[in-house]
Amino acid sequence: MFFLLFHAAAAAVAADLCLAATGTDTGVSIRQPAAFTGIVGIKPTYGRCSRWGVVAFASSLDQPGPMTKTVRDAAIMLQAMSGHDPKDSTSADLAVPDFEAMLTGDIRGKVIGIPKEYRMDGMPAEIEALWQSGIEMLKAAGAVIRDISLPHTKYALPAYYVIAPAEASSNLARYDGVRYGHRAKLGKGDGIVDMYEKTRAEGFGSEVQRRVMVGTYVLSAGFYDAYYNRARRVRALIKRDFDEVFAAGVDAILTPATPSSAFELGAMANADPVEMYLNDVFTVTVNLAGLPGVAVPTGLDAQGLPLGLQLIGRPWEEGDLLNTAYALEQAAGFVAKPAKWW
Repeated sequence: MFFLLFHAAAAAVAADLCLAATGTDTGVSIRQPAAFTGIVGIKPTYGRCSRWGVVAFASSLDQPGPMTKTVRDAAIMLQAMSGHDPKDSTSADLAVPDFEAMLTGDIRGKVIGIPKEYRMDGMPAEIEALWQSGIEMLKAAGAVIRDISLPHTKYALPAYYVIAPAEASSNLARYDGVRYGHRAKLGKGDGIVDMYEKTRAEGFGSEVQRRVMVGTYVLSAGFYDAYYNRARRVRALIKRDFDEVFAAGVDAILTPATPSSAFELGAMANADPVEMYLNDVFTVTVNLAGLPGVAVPTGLDAQGLPLGLQLIGRPWEEGDLLNTAYALEQAAGFVAKPAKWW
């Protein structure tokens, strides 16, 4: 449900129905909608923007951020959204830089990492070509391109789809018809267990039910260590990969934002859920590591649909990341608007 809402918000920005929109990125839901619709979307460092008031999906992964027409608008909106909030225990008590003032477009000498693990088997040729084009744009702007390795990337999707459903199972337990949300109509003789079961069956869609069930399973006795604790250890290794790369002098990492352009409305209605989860392959590592990531519109596919690239930055250095994104945006000169939205 939340995923569809954020795609609608991104489409509204792209269609000039509003200047900007907010989203909450748990693994993809700011950056993928932005890439699909030809706009800019930034997921800030975990803790930069308050989560107070957000319906929690996976509390250690959720991070609000802006979706805008341009990088400059993203910088302005991110500054307005950032800052310490005592109502959010995960909100960082850090000064908020003037992100807009940092948009010089000068990235000479900046080191941009290109992770070899993101060159995956079966990657569409147009995504590979877009990525190479982005590399050339940043190189032409004066950046230094460096091949890097993030060796635990291959475990990111499995780890994410253990941790996120586990936290969803816990967070959504409150929607039981007593404390929050929808309550089912009960028949004569129905008890409290019937109320819980009917309410949650009616109130949650099939995908939410699937994730709650997976999450409950991996948290259950006998499976907690085998799945949840193991996924948490993998998460720590993924974060360590990024820490080591940044410690070695890399300023930002360039990757594709999505493995394809937007799919046709209704085309994935009966798709294998695992196949759908693979669309998050380039983005979930950023959430697992708590890093900032920004999607920048960079080109079009053969059908004229937008394609985006992702830049991943150092923690708390959104200003520097946005400046690199600004340089990429200027070089790409993306101004395309689909002639037809529906």
